[in-house]
Amino acid sequence: MKKFSLFIIFLLIIQVDANSKSLLIKPKQILDVRSGMLVNADILIESGVIKKVSRNIPVMSHYEIIDLKDMTILPGLMDAHVHLTGNTDLKGNDGISETSYLATIYGVKNAKQTLMAGFTTVRNVGASYYSDVALRDGIEQKAILGPTLLVSGPPLGITGGHCDSNILPAEYEYKAQGVADGPWEVRRKVRENKKYGADLIKYCATGGVMSKGTNVNNRQYTLDEMKAIVDEAHTLGMKVAAHAHGLEGIRMAIEAGVDSVEHSSLIDQETINLAIAKGVFLAMDIYVSDYILGEGAKNGIPEYSLNKERIVGKRQRENFKMAVESGAKMVFGTDAGIFPHGKNAKQFKYMVEWGMKPIEAIQASTINTAELFGKTNIGEIKETFDADLIGVKGNPLKDITLLENVSFIMKEGQVIK
Repeated sequence: MKKFSLFIIFLLIIQVDANSKSLLIKPKQILDVRSGMLVNADILIESGVIKKVSRNIPVMSHYEIIDLKDMTILPGLMDAHVHLTGNTDLKGNDGISETSYLATIYGVKNAKQTLMAGFTTVRNVGASYYSDVALRDGIEQKAILGPTLLVSGPPLGITGGHCDSNILPAEYEYKAQGVADGPWEVRRKVRENKKYGADLIKYCATGGVMSKGTNVNNRQYTLDEMKAIVDEAHTLGMKVAAHAHGLEGIRMAIEAGVDSVEHSSLIDQETINLAIAKGVFLAMDIYVSDYILGEGAKNGIPEYSLNKERIVGKRQRENFKMAVESGAKMVFGTDAGIFPHGKNAKQFKYMVEWGMKPIEAIQASTINTAELFGKTNIGEIKETFDADLIGVKGNPLKDITLLENVSFIMKEGQVIK
């Protein structure tokens, strides 16, 4: 017994030593997302935290040197709108038979693919039976590999809405787990999600592209219901993300006080101005349209969804450009899960094509998303911040597509790739 106890203590000492070792990263250059490139500067990391960013850091004998002389180092990327749980190959009716257990298992695979693409923090917006809570906890406990997660649990929605399930006929009497109608019922659902471990609340303010029988233009929930959701969530310290394509639903969600509007496809100038005035972030997934319309049919996306995407896809990109030109608060959100996980960075090119400078697109995926998440220790390469870093060969300010091929990944001081 004594020998066993000594062995355990020995393992703990090894673990503490591994977590507390000092790493000195020597890259070609470092992207400060606020001020630009730092050339010939190094990054000292201790216990998973950035200790110093400077030129000519003295090299101590106990430092482990990581030589990245051919790379630009950036903060780890973030995605504000993903769907990690579930098999992404199942579209439309094919997903009916997938259990929450199997969805969670696929989530393990999808989380790893996302991290290996350079996304070190992401927000999962919608998962039944709290499978995303289990995924988050598994990553935090280091049982599995993946990005730091913020999770919503089951999204709230009206009966028959986008966040309900409208595929089965009436005799099954089935509804999605987050369905709630009326101000007091939505408050109860918010409390329930909090009880079972959700970090934020996601609700559907309009119809959606991927749901049967909903119109993307139509508002879902009344203003009183939306205000009840937001008030209850904020009271419990949770932020609120509203799925909204149609203009009325977007405007009403902003008036209700949400923290972010997802998709924002049919937004107009007046409503962009309202979002700016109220400090609401817009998460506009302008890559996914190419996947849905280009590869969706052969991958099982139903025709009713393809038709709706034809309505919103081009308009969303035009309105994205208008929002950028107006100075709206923009974050990086892709809707990954509609397209295969690990392809998140393909959106950067579209953000640049539709009005952002490369540095603005990178800021959307770093400091802007960190602000939305309420995280003050990630999103920058800065002293006291978590050592979430990525490296690419070349200058992403000159070629934003370099972010699609990340060569170096570090999460919380641990080299992943």
